[in-house]
Amino acid sequence: MLEFEKEYYSEEIQLIAGADEAGRGPLAGPLVVAAVILPRDFNHELIMDSKKLTEKKREEAFEIIKDHAIAYHIEIIGVDQIDNSNIYQESKQGMITCFNKIAAKPQLFLTDAMPIKTLDVEVIDIIKGDSKSKNIAAASILAKVTRDRIMIELDKQYPQYGFKSHKGYGTKKHIEAIKEFGLIEGVHRISYEPCKSIYRRISLF
Repeated sequence: MLEFEKEYYSEEIQLIAGADEAGRGPLAGPLVVAAVILPRDFNHELIMDSKKLTEKKREEAFEIIKDHAIAYHIEIIGVDQIDNSNIYQESKQGMITCFNKIAAKPQLFLTDAMPIKTLDVEVIDIIKGDSKSKNIAAASILAKVTRDRIMIELDKQYPQYGFKSHKGYGTKKHIEAIKEFGLIEGVHRISYEPCKSIYRRISLF
């Protein structure tokens, strides 16, 4: 059971939000950021770091979180936006956007190791927050499942790239597919290596 929030609840602080992202490292696909406010007394065995759950369990947890959350928001940040900025800044801005758009106003905002100084509530950035905070863990699940679903849809459009299996990460299979079939505009991150070098070679011809 994740209990980081326990010591912070009080008469003044009843709504604690957690924020996390999925997709900072892949060569393809969007960045997805989520924020969640779970009820103070809500706990569930499936609310944990999304990486520790099987795909089936993540899907189950996704529905549980949506059904029980006081509020949540999911923000999808496209490849063009990532390439025109940088992934760290887009992750931070995504969390700020989630804070501003979530339906209930958080009285405390927890992030997975992302310091934010511009909000009008206290922000606590927690290293490995998705393994300590139930709200961050819930956000990690919403972000991961949402992104995986997007990559599975991309796999249907571009089956030769194998997005369903690697979710856009730089596996050997994925890099070989990029070299054979080229980069997909709006899907591959040309600011990331080896996409950047491959794009430059293609642009020469």
